[in-house]
Amino acid sequence: MASWEAPPAEPPAPAAFPPGPTPPGFHAESLRGRTSKESPGEAVPPRPTAPPDPVPPGAAAPVEALPEPVLTVPHQPPPVDYVGSGPPTYDAEPTALPSADPDDLDDLVADTVLDGARYGASTLRAASVRGDSARFRGEPRRDSLLTARFGAGEHALVLVAMATGARATPGAHRAAAEACRWIGRAVGGSHARLAEDIRAARRGDLKSGLHRLTDRSLGKLRASAAEQGIEPEEYTAGLRCLLLTGDPECRTRVFFGVGAGGLFRLRDGEWQDIEPRVAETTGEAVVGFGSLPHETPEGDRLTMDLGITTPPSPYEPAPEPPREPFRFRASVARPGDTLLLCTGGLAEPLRGEPQFCEHLTERWSAGEPPGLAAFLADTQVRVKGYADDRTVAAVWEA
Repeated sequence: MASWEAPPAEPPAPAAFPPGPTPPGFHAESLRGRTSKESPGEAVPPRPTAPPDPVPPGAAAPVEALPEPVLTVPHQPPPVDYVGSGPPTYDAEPTALPSADPDDLDDLVADTVLDGARYGASTLRAASVRGDSARFRGEPRRDSLLTARFGAGEHALVLVAMATGARATPGAHRAAAEACRWIGRAVGGSHARLAEDIRAARRGDLKSGLHRLTDRSLGKLRASAAEQGIEPEEYTAGLRCLLLTGDPECRTRVFFGVGAGGLFRLRDGEWQDIEPRVAETTGEAVVGFGSLPHETPEGDRLTMDLGITTPPSPYEPAPEPPREPFRFRASVARPGDTLLLCTGGLAEPLRGEPQFCEHLTERWSAGEPPGLAAFLADTQVRVKGYADDRTVAAVWEA
């Protein structure tokens, strides 16, 4: 019977080095055949290497050095001073300070406020900056910003409140600050119940409860105006708030408030305007929707309304000016989302200047939230024609 013989062993292939930098101790010519001085044109065979020394018992085996990994950094555009058709008219930096009263220095408002935190799965950045117009004229910042945490651990509730005082009124900055303080006290007093409602997704209870707290806070603002002897519309403010919980398993984000501004979401590289719409009936009344027909079924003509205003009765209080509608939205965030809440000073250029949206998209789509200084630089990118105060809070989802 024929016996089986193993085929002759092939000589081992030469070791191949990985691409990249040359390992330490090697030179470029050592990886190729060199030409001998004695025999020009003949390649010198590689010098045999001695076998490695045996590893003593109990000693760790030597670790071969590996090439350093190459890190790929996502492209991020550098910060810029302005976007749009050209530079704004005002200077980029503050020019004049607001006038100060030596007997009321607590009334002074800083030009810029910056804050931030990280709770659960979210990272918060918030800033309030005096607008270019107010910086030039030496007027105080009409926007006010409040960031506060109530409770601890998973039961913590984070409130971000921002308010904008009425334009062209002397106490606008005081009204905005007072509105933030009142809503802060109201939310802080009910933070345990609010945090539980957010984790349980009780949207109906949240909407009614926050509506009541907002009305109560703005009602105290009107009472403060009466104590000062001024009209309520001269001492008022728009109020916009955001609630987050410290529970890492809860991704429900709650917005509520009244007044102008914006609520946006950056998802998958695109901005979404998710500001809650308020159902309002505009235009003249139509038949079947609040107006009466011109004649009865019998053909009788109805009396025409000449539009003459009825004088107010001395026995009834004067009607209050129409109030801003209450806005509410509770949404569930996805990993990678960026939620942006802002006053009108930032919402208007976001809606009106596409280059501003593109710049923030490129800056904030890198995955990691920016630091405080970088966030402030992003929110201060100027756009020609928009010179109001800017107050903004952004939440990055891990």
